Amino acid sequence: MLYQLIDTGNSRSFPAPHALFAKAEPSGDAVIIIGERVGQALQTLSARASKTAVLIELGTESLGVHTGESRGAEGSNVLGFSRFRLGTAPPTLLVELVRQPRSSDAAVAAAKEIFEGAGLQIAVCADFDGRIIDRLVRPYFNAALKRLDEGLASAEDLDLTLRLGLGYPEGPISLLERTGLEHHCEVTQALFDAYGEPAYAPARRARVAKLRTS
Repeated sequence: MLYQLIDTGNSRSFPAPHALFAKAEPSGDAVIIIGERVGQALQTLSARASKTAVLIELGTESLGVHTGESRGAEGSNVLGFSRFRLGTAPPTLLVELVRQPRSSDAAVAAAKEIFEGAGLQIAVCADFDGRIIDRLVRPYFNAALKRLDEGLASAEDLDLTLRLGLGYPEGPISLLERTGLEHHCEVTQALFDAYGEPAYAPARRARVAKLRTS
């Protein structure tokens, strides 16, 4: 599958050179748009409807922000994606691929071919703010930070217990401090704004970290 890549700058999924860039062509049957101005690039993309797939990088927002929604029957050749990255840590190999109820199966197949051909792994999900990982792990991180505030245990003991008890490679407090509590605040605030669920409300320590960096 030949594809064109449009980089609008400051991509979180691809902040550094990657095989996906090397395989791109000046034009193709698919288009990948990355960076912080994907919405503008999508609206000005010529021959958009004729492409097998148009793949746009998402932040925490849903794909419908860029494509519109209609009675739960939305979907086209435009798909969203995000390569999971926790704060300042390097992006992982996982790409969450976002489809809508009537998204093109050919577009999904093309996206899988392109990303897997660049050495990435794909998880397909429905169109929700935060997708799969953030919606699952952010309440866990918030709970760990709250227990630290409550004095349940020291940060070291909380991390040690979760590493040894659950087999995690790194405890939540250490992980968040290493990758930036302020980034956790940004993501959880976006999810709380979207869903209004208390589990997503930014933990106090994350809010403090955000204020110190603003």
